[in-house]
Amino acid sequence: MYLRFVVADIDEDSERALGVFHAVWTLRDAGKLYAHEEDQHDSVRWWFHDNLEKPTRFTASKPPFYRKKNKAISWFKDSATEHLAQVRELVAILETHGVPVRMLKARRVGYVVYEDEYQVVAEPFSDMTC
Repeated sequence: MYLRFVVADIDEDSERALGVFHAVWTLRDAGKLYAHEEDQHDSVRWWFHDNLEKPTRFTASKPPFYRKKNKAISWFKDSATEHLAQVRELVAILETHGVPVRMLKARRVGYVVYEDEYQVVAEPFSDMTC
């Protein structure tokens, strides 16, 4: 099972629901986070920097990748319990600011373009609503 946490906004590249990492960054960039929330956000981001590989691909397209939109989206494996606990800290920040967050669950996520122990990145199948 794969999990993804999203808000109602749509990401311009994937054209799918915006993930919580981008949603919290948007609030921070707009100056809407309290100082302790900025610290919490920074702490979570650094934790992920140290504990999650950065995906090497976000498209199923062949090179040159720069000509294609990055349609792929990231999903956590349900076994990534520490990572999911960290994501829930970002969810709490968003919900404190009145931003509703949905947790999506899926058994099939699309055309997988990257995978590691904790996550998959996949271009969603056309019939998927995520």
